[in-house]
Amino acid sequence: MKYDAVVFDLLTALIDSWTLWNDVAGSPGDGMKWRRRYLEITYGCGAYRPYETLVREAARDVGLPESLGEALERRWTELQPWPEARGVLAELRVPLAVATNCSIRLGRLAADRVGVPFKVVVTAESAGFYKPRPEPYRAVLAALGTAPERTLFVAGSASDVPGAKGVGMPVYWHNRIGLPPRDDARPDHLEPTLDKLADLFDRN
Repeated sequence: MKYDAVVFDLLTALIDSWTLWNDVAGSPGDGMKWRRRYLEITYGCGAYRPYETLVREAARDVGLPESLGEALERRWTELQPWPEARGVLAELRVPLAVATNCSIRLGRLAADRVGVPFKVVVTAESAGFYKPRPEPYRAVLAALGTAPERTLFVAGSASDVPGAKGVGMPVYWHNRIGLPPRDDARPDHLEPTLDKLADLFDRN
């Protein structure tokens, strides 16, 4: 077996958060503007500031009501995993973990929506920093007790590719919506779905 554990980005690699953001915003165009601005704020944030605050600020910055942040939070339990996620994860015979850019409370709620058990759930709040800073990746590795080179990171966003690679983790980029790379970092595996993830592991 090539890897001893798998760590997942939660809100894009395992869960279709795009659909909920778009629905709360009122249209795919507004949802994408809002989400992109949120990502810009997050990546430039450094030390943790409340996730819910960043979501409200992002809405305001793109001309949408700040109240969309509260609406997103109220509807958080509507988040759905990608169709193949539960089946693929059920095939993996190694510890599973999450490293996600949100609060502890919302991270746990979202992880529960996937419907499979995770050994570790690390959030930006618990790590004290947002990805792609190294602290969340290092925190999940420490909690798992695995070496970075033996721990596969399943990315959903472009920034998780250089983030995870930067601490020595191999990366499977589940690039569902065709995002462009953030920089010159390239994943070890690039796929539009999670379907081929189990092929990287012994199924016995």
